[in-house]
Amino acid sequence: MSARDQIVELRERMGQSIIGQRDVIDRLLIGLLANGNLLVEGLPGLAKTRAIKALAKNLEADFSRIQFTPDLLPADVTGTEVLYQTNGKSEFRFDKGPIFANIVLADEINRAPAKVQAALLEAMEERQVTVAGTTHRMDPLFMVMATQNPIEQEGTYPLPEAQMDRFLMHVLITYPPVEDEVEVIALVRKEEIAALNEDGPGTESVEKMQAIPQEAVFEARREIGGIHVSDAMQRYMADLVNATRFPENYGQELKRWIEVGASPRASIALDKCGRSHAWLNGRDYVDPEDIRAIIAGVLRHRLGLTFEAQGEGISPDAVIKELTCQVALP
Repeated sequence: MSARDQIVELRERMGQSIIGQRDVIDRLLIGLLANGNLLVEGLPGLAKTRAIKALAKNLEADFSRIQFTPDLLPADVTGTEVLYQTNGKSEFRFDKGPIFANIVLADEINRAPAKVQAALLEAMEERQVTVAGTTHRMDPLFMVMATQNPIEQEGTYPLPEAQMDRFLMHVLITYPPVEDEVEVIALVRKEEIAALNEDGPGTESVEKMQAIPQEAVFEARREIGGIHVSDAMQRYMADLVNATRFPENYGQELKRWIEVGASPRASIALDKCGRSHAWLNGRDYVDPEDIRAIIAGVLRHRLGLTFEAQGEGISPDAVIKELTCQVALP
């Protein structure tokens, strides 16, 4: 089975657990294939944690969940040096924290103070953690998926701009259509019945499907590295990001709305996500539709809007939509 067949199988398995959120599943897979970190935002009960767990469950990977709370300490995330005594001798050993896993769920990340959020920065960008002067490398397959609630702001700490920029994409989860919600009710009821039958006396556990191996992800990344990106498409991605820095050149509306533009990480993210999107759709080249499909996730957390835009209720997605209309296609 090819790497693409295995990734498609992974997508189908996730779709069996997450009803009505196909775009969210695709964004999680793009983050995995592009070797990036994701910020997943949505109202309570919209399956943010369930989606991430579904990815980890069906992939041959170590999964770790960190529940971010106001009393969390940096050492609770990264690990710490512990004094051990053996045969009368004392020595410090590093006890790894929950950050040392293949897929890390940072649940409700904005509930911890900035010093705890900062403990993630080195791991997210350099794929390593430094404690007591010693650097500890992460596994080759490593990604952080953080969740946050957009409406409950009491007792929360806004994410620093430096950390926001380290997220490859900002994924929004919205309410599912009513038809899909009917299927969700049936799915949860079925899972509850299956759990009761499995735990009952005289029953045998259903054999789990074999997890998708990590090598499928690495092979997919190698194939994505060979996706063709024309010079015109590279210029198109650069123009889109440049328009956020000099919005006055692209219309008065954008000038009124954008205060701070995106960094070069945005251009890199457009390239990575665009190639991953093209690969998932079975093409060996990137076209403008690939960029338009993922640009909102790449830019919505990297734009600084003016007070005027915020006062008028202009969302980052509305700004990005106007941006794509003003920047010429290649």
